[in-house]
Amino acid sequence: MKKTYKRGKTKVKKESVAQSLLERIFEYNITEIEPVYDLENGCNNSYPIVESILGSDVKIEPLLEEIAETGVLVKELFDKMVLCPKCDSQYISTRYNCPYCSSFDIEKSSLIEHIKCGYMDVEQNFRKGKKLVCPKCNGVLERADFDYKKAGVWCKCNNCSKNFDIPTPSHFCRKCGVISTFEEINLKNVYSYKVKDATQVGSKSIAFVNTAINNFLTKKGWKVQSPASVKGKSGAQHSFDIVAFKGSKSKKPIVLDIATSTENVVAEQPVVALFAKIFDVSPKKSFLVAIPKLNENGKKMAELYKIQIIEAQDQSKAIESLKESL
Repeated sequence: MKKTYKRGKTKVKKESVAQSLLERIFEYNITEIEPVYDLENGCNNSYPIVESILGSDVKIEPLLEEIAETGVLVKELFDKMVLCPKCDSQYISTRYNCPYCSSFDIEKSSLIEHIKCGYMDVEQNFRKGKKLVCPKCNGVLERADFDYKKAGVWCKCNNCSKNFDIPTPSHFCRKCGVISTFEEINLKNVYSYKVKDATQVGSKSIAFVNTAINNFLTKKGWKVQSPASVKGKSGAQHSFDIVAFKGSKSKKPIVLDIATSTENVVAEQPVVALFAKIFDVSPKKSFLVAIPKLNENGKKMAELYKIQIIEAQDQSKAIESLKESL
C-alpha cells in the first residue's frame, strides 16, 4: 500500500519550507524520496511524498537540491529524460527508421542459422506451420543452440523494400509533432534522494537538530521562528537559529544558536558570537547547543556571559537537556 503523509497544519512560509519538509522526514522516518512518472499527464515526473507533505504549489526539485547541498539528502541519478527540442515536452516516443529512406514503416525479424548445414536466413523463411524447417537441406530445427541459433536481427523497409540490420532511431514528440534526432534532443537528469542515516545526520547536521528543537518547542506551546532576526537596543538586527516566544511577542524571547564541529569539540567562537548578539538583544534566556560538546574555554566564557550550554551527541539528547533547562 502506498504511504501518504499529512501536510502540516501550519502555513508553510517561503523561508521555512525546507525546515517543514525536514520535520516530516524526521517524524515519519522517510529514508528515500523517489520520482514517479505520471504517464496520463504528459509523462512529467513528480515527488508524491513531498507533495503530500507540502502541497503541489511548492517548487519541489529546487527545494530538494537545496537540502541536498546541506548534506542531509544524498542525490543519486534515477533516470535521464528525453525532452522535445521545440516544446520541451517529455511526452516522447522513439521511432526506428530505415537508414535509406528514413521511413519508420519497417518490419523486424530474427536471423536464424542452421548449425548443421550453416544456412542462415530470416525466421519467416524457416517457418512451416508451427515447425522450423531449413529451406536448404529440409532439416527440422527443434532444439535452440543445438539444431539452430539466433544470429541477430534483420529488418525490411515496407516503403523502399531495402534490407538492413541496424535501423536509425529518431524521437517523435506526441505533443507538438516534431521529429528530432539524438543530436537535437535535450536530456534532463532525474534524481532520487536518499536520507542519510538518522543517527549520523542528527549528530552532525544543524538542520536536523534545529528541526527537532523547533518541533519540541512548538508542541510545548512556544511560538517559534527559525531562522529569526531580532532587533537590538542599538537598532541593529541580529540573527539566531531559533527564537521562541511564550505568549505575547512583547515579552522577552528565548534565543538559541546551534554549533557543530568535525573536530568532536566545539571551540569558544560561537559563545563569543552569541554573547555579542544577546548583549544588544537582552533575551529572557540564551542557549548554545554544542554538538557533540564545547571546549573548556567555551564553558568558562559561557558561564561568565550567562549563556546556558547544551551538550549533546544527537537531537534526542539535545531535547532532553533543553527540557530540563526550561
